[in-house]
Amino acid sequence: MSQFLDMYKNVGAEQFSKLVTQVAPYFSTIDPEFVELRPGYAEVLLRNQKKVHNHIGTIHAIAMCNAAELVGGTMTDVSIPKGARWIPQAMSVKYLAKAKTDLRVVAEGEGIDFSQPGEIIVPVAAYDSEGTKCFTADITMNVKH
Repeated sequence: MSQFLDMYKNVGAEQFSKLVTQVAPYFSTIDPEFVELRPGYAEVLLRNQKKVHNHIGTIHAIAMCNAAELVGGTMTDVSIPKGARWIPQAMSVKYLAKAKTDLRVVAEGEGIDFSQPGEIIVPVAAYDSEGTKCFTADITMNVKH
């Protein structure tokens, strides 16, 4: 089992959210709040707060990218076979609507075959409090066994 999944199960979502930002400090810039983490799925709450705003008062595109990499990476980590490694290699994003509320940022990988090494595309989407999809990302993860 993944170290991150072990940690998540042992300390719970709130404490895990704090610990993961110590492992990768840049994620602390968005104050992520994990909602769920399991093989094939990760969800983080990205709060609509001033420190993540752009010049028009909505959540900045790069804050959404940061959250996407966090959920995509943690979901990949808890989904790949024991002993495998991964690293993000590329990210393609689309900004679909202004992010004016808190966002649910979700990586769904239930249909991905993580048992094969190589490039794996991890889809991520961010939804506002009304359920509107504001952002999507396809993150290419390079998985090595």
